[in-house]
Amino acid sequence: MRFFSRLAIFGALAATLACSTTFRAQAAKAAPQEPIPHDAVTQHRITLGSKNYNYTARAGTIVIRDANEKPEATMFYTADTLDGANPNTRPVTFFYNGGPGSSTIWLRMGSFGPVRVVTGNPSITPPAPYSLVSNRYSLLDKSDLVFIDMPASGFGRILPGADPKKIFGSDNDIKAFAQFIERYLMAFHRWNSPKFLFGESYGTPRSAMLVNYLQQHNIGINGVVLQSSILDYTLASSDVYGGADTDDWQYVFYLPTEAATAYYYHAVPNAPSTLAAYVREVHHFAMTDYRNALDQGFNLPPAQYDAIVAKLHRYLGVSEQFIRNSNLRIPAERYIAEFQREKGKTEGIYDSRFQLYTLDRAEEYPTLEPSDAAIDSPYFALGNQYLRDDLHFNTSLLYRVGAYSTIQADGGWDFKHNGSLPLETAGDLAQAMTFNPSLRVFSANGYFDSVTPWAATIYTLHHLGLAPALQAHITYGFYPSGHMIYLNTQALASFHDDLERWYAATLAAQR
Repeated sequence: MRFFSRLAIFGALAATLACSTTFRAQAAKAAPQEPIPHDAVTQHRITLGSKNYNYTARAGTIVIRDANEKPEATMFYTADTLDGANPNTRPVTFFYNGGPGSSTIWLRMGSFGPVRVVTGNPSITPPAPYSLVSNRYSLLDKSDLVFIDMPASGFGRILPGADPKKIFGSDNDIKAFAQFIERYLMAFHRWNSPKFLFGESYGTPRSAMLVNYLQQHNIGINGVVLQSSILDYTLASSDVYGGADTDDWQYVFYLPTEAATAYYYHAVPNAPSTLAAYVREVHHFAMTDYRNALDQGFNLPPAQYDAIVAKLHRYLGVSEQFIRNSNLRIPAERYIAEFQREKGKTEGIYDSRFQLYTLDRAEEYPTLEPSDAAIDSPYFALGNQYLRDDLHFNTSLLYRVGAYSTIQADGGWDFKHNGSLPLETAGDLAQAMTFNPSLRVFSANGYFDSVTPWAATIYTLHHLGLAPALQAHITYGFYPSGHMIYLNTQALASFHDDLERWYAATLAAQR
């Protein structure tokens, strides 16, 4: 789910029981307080559309090893596999959230798995009891689903004697996920299955690097879903991402999302009838007149400056004086703090449809994230209940929503990729698509997401330098939701339908 930001808390196959018995005994001896639990396997049934599907759910861990086959970490996962399907034709999709450091509780419990947590949309969810329902929007009719928690999150752990610095970094993380996928394919005889990757948030740069790494290591990938992307940190704000922050592009990319927020709260006079039409208008302005005005800096003529101020005032629903004080440049967090300051309310950076009251009306940046208030407790409570009571994963381990404290204790995340900063992974995706001309990509974007603004994603994907025939292999989806698109059930339904068509088209094109 989450990025580090001002609003967030900053060999032998070990997957099968037979192959992992010896290691479990050794690990238990080394760390008896946290033994590695056995995998849990349960049988279930789900109705999707008018059809019933029987499937097997597995909750377990796979051990990641270093180059000398020494165990380094366990990675927890759940897998939902359709009973009786031919593994040579049945797709398998690997899901993971971001952070870096997040578990995949968010995608597992909210998106396309067989169950879904019901939360306020977009109201703040009241305390327990919460509701867990069969997910009518599951993709289980199209693909088997494997939800992966990164090492040290979920029920996964760094093992005794292992060096966390060999895990907690962009390049090392890719090696861990690649090894997990390889060991999963080996354990469950899925070498010849169509394979898909699905990453959210930091999971999108992970996907760009991972698809390239896997294909360079002989594991072909059929398709990649990028939800709420940031592939190129050089275009991002240093406040939120550790980006380059050397250009005005960040303000250009924020503007359509900020304008969508104003539209949602009816703060735009004479607005077009649809959100999609409105954000297209603002996006065109942002990429032309607004960008050109920012480029001129001190040389921008006063009359043109005034015209830009008036346009921003109309689009954003904040005062002209605030825009002048910001010198036309309005970071997303500052906009969110200002937008409904007089009403004593603040919106979410991750999803501006969510609101909380403001404790400090003079604050420059919001101190609370409303979407956290809306979903964290129900996801954590029902995630634990689902894994322990429904899937019968029996363990005394605590489920870690994230590995953030462990990462920070071990020196933080190493964002260098191939020795360079800021993190830039668009080139990895371009190389992967060129190496495998059949690879398809689906880019999913929420209109109300300021953490990974869709305008930056479009710019990045339009500048991959691909051959035109390969550029056409990228499909886009835009939804009236935020960073976690599936929190809006209307958006989830549309996202589901788009992906069902995309899976079918991708597999048909590759036959």
